Amino acid sequence: MSFPINRPRRLRRSDAIRRLVRETRLHPSDFIYPVFVSELIDRPEPIEAMPGIFRYPYKDAAKEADRVFKLGIPGVLLFGIPTHKDATGSESLKQDGIVQNTIREIKNVNPEIVVIADVCLCEYTDHGHCGIINNGEVDNDATVYILARQAASLAAAGADIVAPSDMMDGRVKAIRADLDKNGFKNTAIMSYSAKYCSAFYGPFREAAGSAPQFGNRKGYQMDPANATEAIKEISYDIDEGADIVMVKPALAYLDIIAKAKSRFDIPIAAYNVSGEYSMVKLAAQAELGDEKLLALEILTSIKRAGADIIISYHAADVAKWLE
Repeated sequence: MSFPINRPRRLRRSDAIRRLVRETRLHPSDFIYPVFVSELIDRPEPIEAMPGIFRYPYKDAAKEADRVFKLGIPGVLLFGIPTHKDATGSESLKQDGIVQNTIREIKNVNPEIVVIADVCLCEYTDHGHCGIINNGEVDNDATVYILARQAASLAAAGADIVAPSDMMDGRVKAIRADLDKNGFKNTAIMSYSAKYCSAFYGPFREAAGSAPQFGNRKGYQMDPANATEAIKEISYDIDEGADIVMVKPALAYLDIIAKAKSRFDIPIAAYNVSGEYSMVKLAAQAELGDEKLLALEILTSIKRAGADIIISYHAADVAKWLE
């Protein structure tokens, strides 16, 4: 009887051996934790669609940022919910706006925390779209003008990184120019470069109150069927001055993450979005799977595909699981 010479099972015989030869390893420092901050509340408020995730007043948000930093997570990504919304998202520009106040409070509590501020108008407009509406459509260039001012305002409040998520053409170039003009040459840009028009964003839109009041975002977010276009978008953003580029969502776009990693010598971020998080939570609640095993498998696949940075609502849990 002939037996195989090569026996890969030799290296699967125990947990210790599997750890020894493991190719992809998660670490808390791989993660960024998203945080929702709201002017409408005076105490943390659970988000029904995202079990375990809360909206915070700005002082509580700073405490939460410090908590996750002490777990080994280097930074947070902030999303703001203002008291007042209007057609142009004017609240996003205020130096005493909800995100600006949160940035200052976080830096006061712990200046070492990396603070990333989302740059977009969807949470600030009464129509819920990511830009200025003209003739029933999002006006690209008028929106870019506002976004550049918003980014400078966030940098002035102390943001280490600004993260445009709007998908307007040319916004990275405009933001870089405005940051430099206002003395923020060291503020980095993490661009949502390949942001797809995805069905996985539903829980986030409930959390941030940012669902569009008419139409959809297909006119500016990417078609899920397109891969070559994603590489083109990432290339444009790098040429315009992005320091980090992002693929969003992550799980359904692992091929895009892998293509980007093989093509570009720049940090690649991937957003493990709200729908991906909530699916795991609901599956676990229904006893259809183990939350820890499901989450770690998904997040490992994202890193294995090539992500250097993973933005995930599971980040704090992962940090504890990996202890």
